[in-house]
Amino acid sequence: MDLFRRKSPEEILRSIAKFHHGRLKVYIGAVSGSGKTYHMLREGHTLKLQGIDVVICAVSTMQRPGTVEQVRNLERVPSIHWVEDGVKKKDLDLDLLVQRNPEVVLVDGLAHRNRKGAKHATRLDDIRFLLSRGISVITTVNVHELDDVQDIAVKLTGIKASYTVPADTLENADEVVLIDVTPETMLERAQGGLLGGGSLWKEGNLAVLRELTLRLVAEGVNHSLERHRKERGLVGPSGTHERILVSTQYHWNGSIYMRRGQQIAKRLNGELMAVTFVNPRLELTKEQAAFKRSLLKLSERIGVKLEELPLRSRRKLADVLVQYALEHHVTRIVLGHSKQTRPQEMRQGSLLQDLLKKTRGIDIFIVADRAAHDGEWIIPAQIHPRRVSSDSFHRLNEQELDRKMEQVKRGRFKVYIGAAPGVGKTFAMLREGNDLLKKELTVLTGLLETHGRMDTRSQIGDLEVLPRKGMDYQGSRLEEMDTDEILRRRPDVVLVDELAHTNVPGSKHKKRYEDVLDILSAGISVITTMNVQHLESLNDAVKQMTGVRVRETVPDHILQSADEVQLIDVTPESLRQRMKDGKIYAPEKIPQALGHFFKTGNLIALRELALREIADDVDERLESWQRSSSLRGPWRREEVIYVMIGEGPQGERLIRRGFRIAHRLKAAWYVAFPLERHHSLSLDDEQRLTALQTLTERLGGTFTVLPVNKGPTRAVSSQLVAAADAVKATQLIIGQPQMAGWKLYAQRRMIRGLLRSARHMDVLVVADYDPHV
Repeated sequence: MDLFRRKSPEEILRSIAKFHHGRLKVYIGAVSGSGKTYHMLREGHTLKLQGIDVVICAVSTMQRPGTVEQVRNLERVPSIHWVEDGVKKKDLDLDLLVQRNPEVVLVDGLAHRNRKGAKHATRLDDIRFLLSRGISVITTVNVHELDDVQDIAVKLTGIKASYTVPADTLENADEVVLIDVTPETMLERAQGGLLGGGSLWKEGNLAVLRELTLRLVAEGVNHSLERHRKERGLVGPSGTHERILVSTQYHWNGSIYMRRGQQIAKRLNGELMAVTFVNPRLELTKEQAAFKRSLLKLSERIGVKLEELPLRSRRKLADVLVQYALEHHVTRIVLGHSKQTRPQEMRQGSLLQDLLKKTRGIDIFIVADRAAHDGEWIIPAQIHPRRVSSDSFHRLNEQELDRKMEQVKRGRFKVYIGAAPGVGKTFAMLREGNDLLKKELTVLTGLLETHGRMDTRSQIGDLEVLPRKGMDYQGSRLEEMDTDEILRRRPDVVLVDELAHTNVPGSKHKKRYEDVLDILSAGISVITTMNVQHLESLNDAVKQMTGVRVRETVPDHILQSADEVQLIDVTPESLRQRMKDGKIYAPEKIPQALGHFFKTGNLIALRELALREIADDVDERLESWQRSSSLRGPWRREEVIYVMIGEGPQGERLIRRGFRIAHRLKAAWYVAFPLERHHSLSLDDEQRLTALQTLTERLGGTFTVLPVNKGPTRAVSSQLVAAADAVKATQLIIGQPQMAGWKLYAQRRMIRGLLRSARHMDVLVVADYDPHV
């Protein structure tokens, strides 16, 4: 392993040079005014309190009150002022900075271009010079000021940066922190005169730039996670990022698989790869050569590399494909339905069946053979044409009118979300509460959990904290949020910490989010906090990444119903340092936390998960406004998802997966539990069935117990597929066999039967996750 390899003399010299090289930290945001400079200056104050020598130079406050306040008590090294086209600009005075020789310099505007005759052409070059002198730099940049993002930003928003920095700038930084602000907050700041004017301040443009920022930082975090896993010898997918591998062939249907893979990758915002297998001892036929040219043109057009893998034996195909998938951290293999008959499978072997036996942690997606079932199949260009005439003149019925009235009366709902405890969600919520107080709104802190953190407690300021309501439970006196008092007081806004909290038994509601819904229904706005691992549909992904099963969850529809969702981003290094400094947990809990949930790998994975989840949330909201160009691309056909679950422990995971897929495809979805007719259930079975139904309905699906007649495998599988056809299912989701012995054999026979009967629909076989991979 690389960990034990002896370093060369050149590597030793480079390692020594790093000790004398300054660190570079970059705050990135969607646009100017998002708070990058504010947070950079606030970090400067924190470093100063720790005894680190900090100065600022070429920092622009734009006369924003909060930012101006942060400049105080920080030493300023004068910058060089100059004017271009009537605009005042500032360059770093490198001579003064080197003479002063601080430990850290805070510098605004990474994408700044220096005056003519300056020692360096750009501020980035100035920063590199300072880093080489052992001076660390903290700086700021906007997402569209990066070379590789600017073209996308111009295409989607028409906004072009004056100057840009190279695409690898963030990769070369030691830390990159996202400052996330919702379009609603930015528009409010613009209307308050704190920002400039122009086309930038359109809600759609702000949302596009925000999504670009989230996805860019998530990509950087993914690279960090892969390096971390490689150093520890871990293989296979990490569970944070979709990587789609299309297994195709030089055949007429090869392009169908490639395009389907492209659709899936775009919709899941995943990476797309493609492979084909060739026998090096045989020349391609003329027909195969023609299909090869066609596939190569298609792969170039959709931006994916088609890789040829040598294969001498068909029976080795599954082994080669699985090995390639593991080495490239693939999460899903896309291929076509088998055209073999049962006798052919017995003689030649079945690729699908071999894959089901050999894969762990990798889903298998089998593309529908619709041409064989329905004749030629053409994807429609648009699902929902605009119904301007009908919708505009439609008279609302009584129920629709009631729903509209409820929406108007409901309070605004804002959620601060983070990757883990201690990132600063409560801190940000309290700060916003105080800002709202200054605007003469009545703000009440309904439930606050400071966990003894002094920084958080200091942010309470002038906010009133409502006393908790005491409740007796099993001989103990416990406390909960006093929802009745909040409803009686009727403030404009109430702050509520820890949305996923489970209330004391005997409370009006089981969960705190249900109390929040009551408060919102009363017309009171709510600002709340939660961590990404508490989102119901991510429960399995979090367990896979961290080894911890989170017990307190929030249904996804609660987050989707929020008017604003804002991410608080902190790097794993900073979060672990906060833990070591005692700013998150009590001293006696620190060693255990650092060795378990707060391990570096866990924090990197959770951070990436949070970034991608909020990016998807932004995209969903943009699509709901009928934006024409989605970063994830359009999903071009009506989908109906049908999830088949059984007696094993996989049920909950399949339901969550079904929900996430249906949500991304805007699809109706169903969960079916096949049950043999006249079969009586034990009390435990009934309770489990109730739990599965509750989870399905909580996530917005339709649950049904599907009666089936006992009989041969072929007959049973036909009944199951017929039930899916009855609801016009386009995608069937099933689990990979998990049992042992004869039960495993029976399950595999059933899956073979299902795959044969369901060749006219897409089938997703969800991986049996192996915790040791």
